[in-house]
Amino acid sequence: MAGKFDISGLDDVIHGRVRLGIVAYLASAEVADFTELKDLLEVTQGNLSVHLRKLEEAGYVAIDKSFVGRKPLTRVRLTETGRAAFAGYLRAMGQLVEQAGGGS
Repeated sequence: MAGKFDISGLDDVIHGRVRLGIVAYLASAEVADFTELKDLLEVTQGNLSVHLRKLEEAGYVAIDKSFVGRKPLTRVRLTETGRAAFAGYLRAMGQLVEQAGGGS
């Protein structure tokens, strides 16, 4: 007999493949520029922009735009809110894996 299968702890903002990649990378890298993330995740500029906007709206990342000479530079970092959300997401995933494995 199956028990309750609780997925309520999975944060929908983080759970998408690209957003999870962004948050996981920033959790260890602290800060990354836009091009670095685009290349790392193998996504288009438009796709990355959409995902970053969603994370920024949730307060999970901070985006700083500046110029180096005449070239624009966009740097992204994980906020404390984002770091806490990622930690909660990892806990929820761990519990889900335990449930799926029968808790053994």
